[in-house]
Amino acid sequence: MKAGPQNLMTDIAGLRVGNAQDQTLKSGVTVLTGDTPFVASCHVMGGAPGTRETDLLAPDKTVAAVDALVLSGGSAFGLDACSGVMDGLHAAGRGFAVGPARVPLVPGAILFDLLNGGDKAWDDNPYRALGRAAFDSAESAFDLGSVGAGTGAMAAMQKGGLGSASLQLDDGTMVAALVAANPIGSVTTPGDKHFWAAPFELDAEFGGHGTDPNAGIFQLPDSRKSHAMHLAATDRSNTTIAIVATDAPLTKAQCHRMSVAAHDGLARAIVPAHTPYDGDMIFALSTGSGDCIDDGALMILGHAAAVCLSRAIARAIYYATPATGDLIGCYR
Repeated sequence: MKAGPQNLMTDIAGLRVGNAQDQTLKSGVTVLTGDTPFVASCHVMGGAPGTRETDLLAPDKTVAAVDALVLSGGSAFGLDACSGVMDGLHAAGRGFAVGPARVPLVPGAILFDLLNGGDKAWDDNPYRALGRAAFDSAESAFDLGSVGAGTGAMAAMQKGGLGSASLQLDDGTMVAALVAANPIGSVTTPGDKHFWAAPFELDAEFGGHGTDPNAGIFQLPDSRKSHAMHLAATDRSNTTIAIVATDAPLTKAQCHRMSVAAHDGLARAIVPAHTPYDGDMIFALSTGSGDCIDDGALMILGHAAAVCLSRAIARAIYYATPATGDLIGCYR
């Protein structure tokens, strides 16, 4: 296995990613869409999720494919970003056909960034417009760090952000991850130098500092994030939301299984993960066509998706950049 050409989600042909953000708001939206609809499912392992249209992704539901996936800041307000993406898809003539009508299908998930120092005193919910802007800007190249849904994200000890990573398997299959990391947990070991995801790093993609040489480092640090927001660590002000994808042909049930496996990557990169105070959820999608893979190949895809997600989480934090009014500092 090796990283894809861009080490981004868009190493999977036919996928595009767009970001839109408002620096005064300290929030934003990330949209993944494709040249054609794609098969998708999802799995939630956090105790405080915020989602839209995820029921239709269950393997037993009749919807075969969706048109886009949305990751947004703004807590529940951010779910309206999906409406802006629907507007863009509708204007492009995209959507599920019901007779002469077309209905764009746009599941989404949100993270909490309402107390990050940004100006949230809006008169009209800004997320619909941000969703449309992110959709309109979608292309194969995109930035990481303090952009899109990662604009106002924070991990326990430093700014969070938007990350992505990819792997090309030995048979040429591509697997990739896209994540907005805003967890209650820490992405670095005590001392803030080493990433928990370090064993999976490729080509110094998040600094090349290697693994922490210490043992017994399970004591949880006091969260700079919670202190800066004047909240108890147990307040529901967190979440890591992600998408993993492949160009291998998968059924909805296999996409669901890949999303479950990818949560291992989240837990290897964030300590603690899947808490009652995070909304940790992962979408999984397939752009492939033809005969679906067998369980042995699916096992390898799940492993690759988990590795990509661990790396993407570290890259999200590594590429975060400072901005006026930040409550905590950046990794770099």
